[in-house]
Amino acid sequence: MVVPLCTIAQNKNVVSSSRYFPKGDKIQQSEKALAAHAQKYHNGDFHWRVFTVETGPDAGGYMVVEGPASWDATDKRGDLGKVHMDDWAGTVQVLLTEKSSNSFFTFRTDLSTVQLTDYSDKVAINHVYYKPGYYGDVQESIGNMKKVWEQSNQTIAVYESSSSGESQFLIVTRYKQGLKERDSGFREALPVRYVKAHGAEGWNKYIDGLKQMVSNTWAEILYYKPELSSK
Repeated sequence: MVVPLCTIAQNKNVVSSSRYFPKGDKIQQSEKALAAHAQKYHNGDFHWRVFTVETGPDAGGYMVVEGPASWDATDKRGDLGKVHMDDWAGTVQVLLTEKSSNSFFTFRTDLSTVQLTDYSDKVAINHVYYKPGYYGDVQESIGNMKKVWEQSNQTIAVYESSSSGESQFLIVTRYKQGLKERDSGFREALPVRYVKAHGAEGWNKYIDGLKQMVSNTWAEILYYKPELSSK
């Protein structure tokens, strides 16, 4: 019994996502400071992947994804010490606005069509917020959609929020072939692909389920910036 329990405890499927917004006249300075901080202090299980938010309500901001790590490692991590915190406050935070957010997400291998660390440089994130009591139904719906993604050769990473505000799933499309995958002619329309996978009745059930289960959605496009990230 000991080995399986230890394996579960050390499952590295947790990422933290933080969003920061530079002051309008400090963009170049903030990027330089952010890159220097990431490369000096954030490596190993807590390395940083930094994205620019290109569209949506957070456009103009930066998303810092830290991890993946286990919950146990996250619990024991602490704040990395006074020198680290002083560097952040003195070199980076002074260049940012007061707007920010911090969240934990767990990667759902069972709902995804790509491995956690099989990344891409351009992504679209669809934030799906569901109503209380519909957690299981939403998982089933995403599981049915996984079959459609697999048949369409789409690389989709699914994350679940963890005690980070309103409950949501993140449906992250990783564009392995670039933004041309968004062209209307690149793949057949979703209803056509879904009917092929689950039949017309399945498509109608999917749409009806969304109307009942989902309270809100919004989407955005982000670009990975290796020069701002951990090395």
